[in-house]
Parts: sequence; C-alpha cells; structure tokens
Amino acid sequence: MISGITARKKPSSVGLDITSESIAATEVENGGSVGRTAIVPLQPGVVKEGDLVNAEVLSESLKDLFSRHKLGKTVRVGVANQRVVVRSLQLPLIEDGEELDTAVRFRAQEAIPMPLEQAVLDHQVVAKRDGPDGNKVMDVLAVAARRDMVAGLLQAVRGAGLQPAGIDLSAFGMIRALKDRSVPAPVSGDAPLPTSLYCHLGDVTNLAVARGDECVFARVSPFGIETIADRLASRKGVAIDDARELLMDVGLEDDVELFSEQGADVAREVLEEGATKLAEELRMSMDFYGAQDGVTPVDRVVLCGPGSTIPGLPERIQAGLTLNVSVDLPAALSHMDQEDAARLTVSYGLALEE
Repeated sequence: MISGITARKKPSSVGLDITSESIAATEVENGGSVGRTAIVPLQPGVVKEGDLVNAEVLSESLKDLFSRHKLGKTVRVGVANQRVVVRSLQLPLIEDGEELDTAVRFRAQEAIPMPLEQAVLDHQVVAKRDGPDGNKVMDVLAVAARRDMVAGLLQAVRGAGLQPAGIDLSAFGMIRALKDRSVPAPVSGDAPLPTSLYCHLGDVTNLAVARGDECVFARVSPFGIETIADRLASRKGVAIDDARELLMDVGLEDDVELFSEQGADVAREVLEEGATKLAEELRMSMDFYGAQDGVTPVDRVVLCGPGSTIPGLPERIQAGLTLNVSVDLPAALSHMDQEDAARLTVSYGLALEE
C-alpha cells in the first residue's frame, strides 16, 4: 500500500529509507520512543534515482544490516522516485468508502499519467470544506505507484526475512518526522494553517507541500546531492565517496583559499552550481503546486536530509528564493550527531505509523 494509513500498529516498527548510497533504519518502539538506529553504505548501482535496480543485492544488504544491528523485523519502507505520481483531487463530499474509492479511481484516470491497471492506487482525504458554490467538497490526495516497482521492493524486503507493514511515501515520513517541531500553532482557531514546502536534500530531492501537517502536494526531482557529488567525482577523477566528503568539508561558507584539500576550488564551483539548481527545483515545485485550483500560498521552506548539513548550502538556497528557509531535525533525534540525525530523519518518520 502506498499510504500514510495502514493496519493496526505493531509494538515496534523499523522505518527504512533506502537511497543510492546508503540504507538508514530507525526503530520506533511502542509509545514513540526511538530504539536502535543504523546507517550502512549500499553497493553502487543497487538503487538509482530512488528506484530499485537490483533486488537480490538489496536483500542481502538488508539481511546483514538487521542481523548485525539486532533490529525488529517489522518494517515500513519509503519510496521516492519518479515512478510515483501524486495528485490533489477535488471531489464532492462522499461519505461512503466504496463510493469514494470509485470516484477517486475515475478522476485518477484523467489526472495521473500512467495506466492505472499497471499501478497501485491509494488515496488520503486531506480536508472537507465548503466549495465556491456553497456545496460541501473534499480535497483528496491520490497516490499512484508502478506495480512492478512496488513488487520489486516487496520482493527485496521479504527476501531478507523482513515483514513489510507497508510501503509509504518518503514525503509522508518527512512531514511526520518534522511536524511537531516545524508546524507553528495557529494564532487563533480561525487562523489558516501554515503552508510549508518541505525539502529533503538527499540522493534525490524529495519535495512536499503540507498545509499544517497534511501533505497536499509532492514531487521528486532526480537532481540531488548525489548528482552534485557525481559531477565532482567525474571532474576530479576521484571516487564518489571522496567527492561526497569533499563537498561536506569545503561547503559554501569559508573562503575556498583556506582549504588545503586538493580540488577544493572545483568542489566549491560544483557546489555553487548545484545550489543554484536546487533553488530552481524548489521554485519549480512551488509553481507546480500553485497552478492547482484553490491552493494556499507557501509560507516558508523547511530543509532536512544530508544536504542540509553542508555548510552554507541552506543559506545559498534561501538567497535564490523569496521565502524564509529553515533547517530542521526531529526532536527525537536531537541527541544524535547532526549528520546522522539528518540522514535518519525520513526513516524515523516512516516508522511513525499513524
């Protein structure tokens, strides 16, 4: 199921955020406290731009991770790639569940650019309100994922001896992880809920707009921190791991002449180009979101994920936007190293099944 809604909670759940360079796992115990966590590297080529390429290798990596770190076997897995489509639909108020399912599928045939017979389709009611003509309407978030993509991921998880409790949008996990820290309380009961653009800077750039803590829009850009690291590795002829480390060391804050690392000037140039591109991706996402009917404007931007810890990158992104940009981490992970907490943010949110 692609949803933030699944069956009854288990005593503990492990959120899995699987990217092209690593697997992040966070166990959330009954009551919401964080249990064991793990971040392990993933063999290159197993995942590309958020999409699983080699299920067999991923199974072996998961099996090893769970054995070494003694994590629980019930897992919730995040997906963030371009084979998942999210659309906001406006429908007349429908109280009957079966009728709503039928109406969502009918509207999704027009709104979602993939054959529904090849997709897993799910939906979530975001709001019920008065429409322009005074009749009651409902805003529904429809999510469609390629069936073969979901099947491959489930195969890999089950092949590792794990029990998938659900496959969830990583965007939902990102919002759940940060909502207690980043959603300000309304000034009064009549005040509109704030509308925020959440952005996870990882191997891909995962973007979601939330009204309060309800996701109303999501998209994934294949351009992310991994793309920037790949460009640096190619230009310098170094390993991708070394390129990632150089980006983190050099950042965008201090004068590049202060760094003794070979290739610091190239790292700075590539990172500056990447920051400009990331700001463009955020602006494009806000344009996509703003083109929908009846939306509220984005008030602010919240950054998270590994890229948010690169010195000076959040400030450079803000310079390319007209909105306030902040960096946030889940309160439950605040005792951890900042880079580890940033990498675990989505996996923590995935484990917080609602």
